[in-house]
Amino acid sequence: MEEFNDTINLGEDVVKVLKGIFDPEIPVDIYELGLIYDVMINEDNDVKIVMTLTSPNCPVAE
Repeated sequence: MEEFNDTINLGEDVVKVLKGIFDPEIPVDIYELGLIYDVMINEDNDVKIVMTLTSPNCPVAE
């Protein structure tokens, strides 16, 4: 059960960090913009984030 709680805490921490990343063109964070579709954490605490960009020409797309 402790491992489950650690995963939940890690997920919450990841979301907090994502909420601190703002789109460079508008003052809204990428989480609130809806650019983050999913945050997945496996049993090894590897994090995978499924997201999109605001524009296909986004300068940080690389």
